[in-house]
Amino acid sequence: MFEDKIVLTGVKPTGHPHLANYLGAIKPAISMGHTAKQHNMFIADYHAINAVKDPKILNQGIKEIASIYLACGLDVNKSIFYRQSDIAEIPEITTILYAYTPKGLMNKSHAYKASLDKNREAGKPDDDGINMGLYTYPTLMAADILAFDADIVPVGKDQVQHVEIARDIAGAINAHYNATLLKLPEFSVEDNIAVIPGLDGRKMSKSYNNVIPLFADKKELKKLVFSIQTDSRPMEEPKEPEGILVYQIYKALAPIDKQQEMAQGLREGKLGYGHIKNMLLDEILRQTDEARDKYEYYMAHFNEVEGMLEDGAAKARPLAKRTLERLKNAVFGRM
Repeated sequence: MFEDKIVLTGVKPTGHPHLANYLGAIKPAISMGHTAKQHNMFIADYHAINAVKDPKILNQGIKEIASIYLACGLDVNKSIFYRQSDIAEIPEITTILYAYTPKGLMNKSHAYKASLDKNREAGKPDDDGINMGLYTYPTLMAADILAFDADIVPVGKDQVQHVEIARDIAGAINAHYNATLLKLPEFSVEDNIAVIPGLDGRKMSKSYNNVIPLFADKKELKKLVFSIQTDSRPMEEPKEPEGILVYQIYKALAPIDKQQEMAQGLREGKLGYGHIKNMLLDEILRQTDEARDKYEYYMAHFNEVEGMLEDGAAKARPLAKRTLERLKNAVFGRM
């Protein structure tokens, strides 16, 4: 599907990723580098500053997210890996896009509308706490996408709107100048990625405080796994696996033979909740131990990661510059 495509993925450096992030975002993004014709992978630090104003927290987030992606297998020889703020052409492209972006598109942005709703529910003025970075977030996102002539942007269902807005802006510019200045990107939504439940059965989310951090230390990890909600049925009582939260999380992680082993043990009353929690713990450790060691290495030797990000920016900037020059030539009549 991606073999002849330019694919772009990005991640905000806000908070340590959890198990659901790993399965739903990190692993798929890394695989793009092995399948796409060109894969651009960026850390969206410009987007992050809309909410994160403390540079120490921001830089710690950048350090963590870069180290995590590299530890989990991102190959910088196959993916162009860079910080958004290292691409000087992105703000210039964004400025040009502003002139062709209807205000109504920004009014419809999910993030902006969610902030409005939150303010109204709290009895606050509509625009309380809303900065222009949040309001114009979709235009900067469009620049991230359009700068690199991306064919496909893999997104979650809640992010499809950003790709559609990028298409709308690009289409308006192309139509105005009667030229293909910007490529119209497509979105890709992976329907096979399951919603991973958290410790309390709701969707795993930091907002619910029910997550399993990807690289929690082993003592904390065991504590979290053993805090997953269960009932009081004895081991000997046959149980339907799909109704058991531990199994639902395990199913998202484990290979099919191990899933079947746990399911059969539950149905036959041969596995208790302590057993299956230990099985889940072992599977998490099996899949993350090697990456955890690499993560700790990169965090302790971040100068090496900085070098990789700088190399990525050196590869990315000429591509963005090419797009910027096309736009400037048309907009300012330099053709």
